[in-house]
Amino acid sequence: MLPLTLTGISLGYFMVLLDLTVLAVAEPDLAASLGAGRAGLQWITTAYTLAFAALLLAAGAAADRHGAGRLFRAGIAGFTAASLLSALAPHLGTLIALRVLAGAAAAACVPASLALIAHHHPAPAARARAIAAWAAISGAAVAVGPVVGGALVASAGWRAVFLANVPIGLAVLALTRRVTAAPPVHRPIDWPAQLTAAAVLALLTDGVIAAGVGAWPHTALSVAGLAVAAPLFGALDRRSGTPVLDRTLLRSPGVRSGLLAAAAVTFALTGGLFVLPLLLQREWGLGPLASGLALLPLTVPFVANPPFTGRLVARVGPRRPILAGLATLSAGGVALAATVFAAGGYPWLAPGLLLTGTGVSLVLPALVTAVVQAAPPGTAGAVGGLLNAVRQVGATLGVAVMGAAADTDVALACSAAVCAGAWLVFRRSRPRAGVRG
Repeated sequence: MLPLTLTGISLGYFMVLLDLTVLAVAEPDLAASLGAGRAGLQWITTAYTLAFAALLLAAGAAADRHGAGRLFRAGIAGFTAASLLSALAPHLGTLIALRVLAGAAAAACVPASLALIAHHHPAPAARARAIAAWAAISGAAVAVGPVVGGALVASAGWRAVFLANVPIGLAVLALTRRVTAAPPVHRPIDWPAQLTAAAVLALLTDGVIAAGVGAWPHTALSVAGLAVAAPLFGALDRRSGTPVLDRTLLRSPGVRSGLLAAAAVTFALTGGLFVLPLLLQREWGLGPLASGLALLPLTVPFVANPPFTGRLVARVGPRRPILAGLATLSAGGVALAATVFAAGGYPWLAPGLLLTGTGVSLVLPALVTAVVQAAPPGTAGAVGGLLNAVRQVGATLGVAVMGAAADTDVALACSAAVCAGAWLVFRRSRPRAGVRG
């Protein structure tokens, strides 16, 4: 693969991640402009991650069936168009609907981008280098997102956050115009099961958000819908020839505990990126740019630590870095919650942010190795798709649950508890015989 083509594919995932992190510091401006309450702000984020999570597994099958290159470019074009329309959204409902479209387009990009890299780099060493470049470029979005978002909101308002995606999307389309992929193969998608799974996640998210703002009749309706949708999904998926949940993978304790750890990490990270900017701007009086800069101790480890984590995993296996990272995440959540509860200043908040960012950067790179190692032979691709889908589910629930908490310290303590629980489960799991780590 030509370097420019690989750069274009990597920038596609960069844009998908940037869209989430850059929006974090725009929340107060969005609320003032569109009259959105906390529930509305939660849905702006969760509409994106929900659609992303619900369609990620189907998108992997669609990449095989229709061609990864075609699906990748269609996803980028759709994401760019949704971003442009989001910048022009006249009211909250329109923006939430456009965020669903952006999440669906993002789901098309991610598995297709990895399929393209795998096709163009069949040699393991070359593929590893290409994936490392892809991860490094895309991972930078987490670090620069809050700062870029803060600068854009401070200078031009929240609409500029979405407009920033447009030139990136056009550049990606130009850089990948000659991309090729393996010939499409027939791989059916069970759309009734996929759509029912999306309904389950949507109803669960809606119920948590409604409960958080005390809308109890709304909560009751969501719970009633969930009581119908969840068993229906189970029945459809069990009878499906191409199930949404591959039960062969879920039989492995190592896979199950790894998926739980992945969900816990993104629960804490995305939920934190939702509640912390509200604390910094509404309660501490920081502007958007200052808030973005204040979050650097949380985001910089995403760029600085992955090479160290990669060497550590190669030396000692993935298990110990994952346990260390989950413990560090839990400590970070406790430190952040204690600082907010005690009304401490930023010098006390910064160490908690650094612990949280360091924990995430330890866990996520190691988890890919751990889950693939624990999966049955010949299922690496399927477990990779499942891992990414579960991460987005964790992100969705993180914003819903932490955003629903009455106080920021309670929300941060909740993230610490979730990560501590994941640590306990992962510690009790054991790798398969013969698997290192």
